[in-house]
Amino acid sequence: MGGGPADGGSAAVRPVRLIHTESTTEIPVHLLFRDAPEPAPVRLRPAVVARRTDADGKLLQGQGQGQGQGTGTGTGKRVRSVVPEVDPELVERPARVLPGLAGVLAGVCGAAGCAVTSWWAGVLPPLVAEALGPAARAGAAGLGPAQWAAYAGAGALGLFGFGGLARGRTGRAWVLGLFGRYRGTVRRTGLMWINPLLLRRRVDVRLRHWRGEPVRAADRSGVALRVAVLVVWRVRDTARATLGVEDHEEYLRACVEAALVRVPVAAPGAGRGAVEAAQDALTRLVAADTAPVGVEVFAVRPVRVEYAPEVAAAMHRRRIAALDAQHRASVLGSVVDSVEDTVTRLTTRGLVELDDYERKALVKDLTVAFCAGRGETGP
Repeated sequence: MGGGPADGGSAAVRPVRLIHTESTTEIPVHLLFRDAPEPAPVRLRPAVVARRTDADGKLLQGQGQGQGQGTGTGTGKRVRSVVPEVDPELVERPARVLPGLAGVLAGVCGAAGCAVTSWWAGVLPPLVAEALGPAARAGAAGLGPAQWAAYAGAGALGLFGFGGLARGRTGRAWVLGLFGRYRGTVRRTGLMWINPLLLRRRVDVRLRHWRGEPVRAADRSGVALRVAVLVVWRVRDTARATLGVEDHEEYLRACVEAALVRVPVAAPGAGRGAVEAAQDALTRLVAADTAPVGVEVFAVRPVRVEYAPEVAAAMHRRRIAALDAQHRASVLGSVVDSVEDTVTRLTTRGLVELDDYERKALVKDLTVAFCAGRGETGP
């Protein structure tokens, strides 16, 4: 009887759950003993937190994604650099051309055809007709449809023959197009014949260098700099460099300026290792940006690095202040040494006998006198 109420009271006392929206479960006993031989798989539920309400669940899921992905936006996606894309079909390929001798022969044949047609129609110049004599007048048939057709054919042949002649040079190429469509690239040298209906664009494919104007940059500490770079580059794919971008030289300049903003540049007076590391980083970044448009970059070298005007002015003022402080410290040290030496000599030789008050007054007067003498400028 006596144990009944106690048992009932102990049974009635239960631990109060602090979180009513969560479910808990017990940890299986076999997990507490590591020496147990391969326990049977037990399907477990979450031991502490199962699920929260819908509103809290959405909030926690969004926070977890934002923290789990690390760098990125609120959606948890990592930000990557966008690589420019060009039409994959726009690739340089050789154009169809003929030797220059074929154009010369076609032009000569056209000119000869016009001359023969003129003899046939009897419209040769008087001097030529007199030189040929009766034979020129015997074959005269007048200007008819046949003669005009012969004129048109011979003239077209001559125009196509002589009009398509071109001279290729070393280090130069032609990008050919017909009605807005790419038809190929000519890298041959010497005399050749190109279809005169094709539009030609001359491209320089030699190794070139470009030195830009000083642009704004920063070092690893964020100090503003002005950097002039030397870029060594050439056109590798003439089709993409000409048709894939409006102006590949302006595009290269823009890529260099963008790289200088993203890559820290070695400050003036930095070591060789830091300078080479900055050069390599700039070269890789610019080469990756310009490769899709057919421009090959070999080196991006800073040739002149200087502090920005506002930073240089602040550093100049700081340096002057440091020199002025150093000069003042040296002057004060020499004055104190002179005063100490003077007072010591006077008292040691017994010239004066000074108590503490008189010693302080003498030191003060000597210090003022020496400082005034040091402050005077010479002639």
